Amino acid sequence: MTTLADALAAATERLAAADVPEPAGDARRLLAHAMGLEAGRLTLHLRESLPAEAASRFEAALTARAARRPVSHITGARLFWGRRFRVTADVLDPRPETETLVAAALEAPCARILDIGTGSGILAITLLAETPTATAVATDISPAALNVAESNAATHGVAHRLTLLETTWAEGVSGPFDLIVSNPPYIARADMAGLAPEVRDHEPPIALTDGGDGLGAYRAIATQAPGLLRPGGRLMVEHGVGQAGAVCAIFAAAGLESLRLRADLDGRERVVICSLPSGPAAPDL
Repeated sequence: MTTLADALAAATERLAAADVPEPAGDARRLLAHAMGLEAGRLTLHLRESLPAEAASRFEAALTARAARRPVSHITGARLFWGRRFRVTADVLDPRPETETLVAAALEAPCARILDIGTGSGILAITLLAETPTATAVATDISPAALNVAESNAATHGVAHRLTLLETTWAEGVSGPFDLIVSNPPYIARADMAGLAPEVRDHEPPIALTDGGDGLGAYRAIATQAPGLLRPGGRLMVEHGVGQAGAVCAIFAAAGLESLRLRADLDGRERVVICSLPSGPAAPDL
């Protein structure tokens, strides 16, 4: 009899031999998925025997993970801000550091939100779930990504407050907004080859890189955002390590002010926060 504990130990060794980062944690998540359990409850079942059907599912999952397919693509889901989001190969795999942006956004009230390049919808949907009176517009150039975002919005009960638009950045969007958020592609083309296989080979390139210096999205957002914000409205974006100064310069040149930085839990500068100068109230369009 093969117990879950036996299977878990063997899987951890197998993933470690394939140079998978954090093999023990991944093995636990995949075994829980194969068993139809929450990962946190797996320990309660480790002495039980591994059913044949679950063993087959676990084997397929381990094979995929050893080939460096992301865990979220195997399980079809990822936790973000305490909620489970559907994830496919058509969207960026949600990262824990992106919760830094959510935390900053929730520090002040907002009634109307714009999420530029929404992907799976984690930013807009999380902010709507945490702000029951708000509405949001979320854009993406990818119809497949918008389908994932639509599914996630329905799952979390905010679809009636979210408008999804297929467009490039914020083209065709009508303001004004109290808050604009974005986690755009910021990896320079020259750096793509050095990414982990899970990212480089399995996530959509358009969600990772602008094909240039990694700052193209910020230039586009800086061009469009000032005309979409209410006076005093906030713009906040995630960025890569070492990009804070360049992103701040781009936004300052566009007339945005009060530029501030927010570090993630690892102490790395991760989010730029700025605002449109206050002035006469902009009319609703």
